[in-house]
Parts: sequence; structure tokens; C-alpha cells
Amino acid sequence: MKRNLPGPFTFILNANNSVPKMLKNNKKTIGIRVPDSVIAREIVTALGKPLITSSIPHEETENYIYPSDPEEIFEEFKYKVDIVIDGGIGGVYHSTIVDCTGDEAIITRQGLGDLLF
Repeated sequence: MKRNLPGPFTFILNANNSVPKMLKNNKKTIGIRVPDSVIAREIVTALGKPLITSSIPHEETENYIYPSDPEEIFEEFKYKVDIVIDGGIGGVYHSTIVDCTGDEAIITRQGLGDLLF
């Protein structure tokens, strides 16, 4: 993970007892994402703790393309989120999801990142 983070990856790990119950799902796994984002890193540095976030569910999850313009994001989600930070227009690329719960890491979704071993 150290060779790939920060970057466009989500690593799925087995959750243990140190993970708060509210973050565990029925599979008892947790996704860890460390984006290469100056804004996210500055917030984490200022707080001294990691951010806990989730993706915003949408009815059309299969073909839906989330907006990347902060104004569009605010208009669409203003009643569903606590805050929208305007960091400029972003990309619409998915992270590469890597399942690390088995004996070997398996890429379950190829996104923007190419995994380095």
C-alpha cells in the first residue's frame, strides 16, 4: 500500500475490533482511500485525525456520472451532505479497487491507478 498511496486507489481490508462498529458492514471489511489531494491532506493535518467519508448513493449507480463542478455538486447534494468544498472542477475518474482480504491482492475494479507491487 505504501508504494501506491496517496493515489487513486481504494484498498479493501478486513476490519478488526479497532474499527468503530458504525464503519463495519455485513462483510466486516473496510475500504481505505488516501487520495492525492492537497485539500484532503490539509484537512487531515489540521484535524490530526483521518476523515471518515462515504460515497453518496444515487439511484442510477450503474450509469450515473457524478458532477465534478463544485456548484453542480452543491445544487444536486445540498440537502444530503454537510459541506461542499470548492477546490475547483475535479475529474470523474474512479479509483482502482484492490481487495486485500484474501491471500493475494485482487483488483476488483480497474480505475485510474495502475497498482505497483
